[in-house]
Amino acid sequence: MAGLPPRARPLRVMLVDDHALVRSAVRQAIASADVELVAEAATAEEAFQLALSVRPDVLLLDIDLPGMSGLRMVEELAPRLPETRIVMLTVSDDERDLIEAIARGAAGYLTKDIGPEALLRALRGTQDGELAMSRRSAALVVHHFAEAARRGRVAVGEAIEGLSPRENDVLRMLADGLTDREIANALVISPRTVESHVSSILHKLGVRNRAEAAQRYRNGA
Repeated sequence: MAGLPPRARPLRVMLVDDHALVRSAVRQAIASADVELVAEAATAEEAFQLALSVRPDVLLLDIDLPGMSGLRMVEELAPRLPETRIVMLTVSDDERDLIEAIARGAAGYLTKDIGPEALLRALRGTQDGELAMSRRSAALVVHHFAEAARRGRVAVGEAIEGLSPRENDVLRMLADGLTDREIANALVISPRTVESHVSSILHKLGVRNRAEAAQRYRNGA
């Protein structure tokens, strides 16, 4: 099988979602002679090691996962799996999640209301270099990065220059209204570490409190 042309063997897909019912539905939706579900995982910890071992053609990944956010997983896995196309499959239609996923290395962004035939088409299309997303989502992504280029700055998931990737994660979650404990759980770090990151963020941005920092993030400055 390994020596055959890519289209002469089944598309190898791995699915990561913490809901058994969703995994079952996706399993049925992609059942096809040219698609093979090679692995499933319900948690980020399980998925991380499994993906590195299986090295699927396509990794279908939920955003909300126990242990680590799907967005963080994209950032960690994309450099390690350059041949794998990572596609988010989520209930979130938030534009910020879409932009962050693509900026961190995802090759697609699909919402869970997608039909079985459309899901199959999207997965197959990734092997031809297509982005697995709706036309509307693609337009939003193009507009976002075009605007960032026009303003003369590089925008990576609305990253603020001068902050580390982890500080940008913390700031994004602050802007979303998460508490320190919720941020700690999402990033798998301690609340004390979150407090340290927040202190550093306030200092680097030159703001007095969390509310001002969150506003700076929303303004993209």
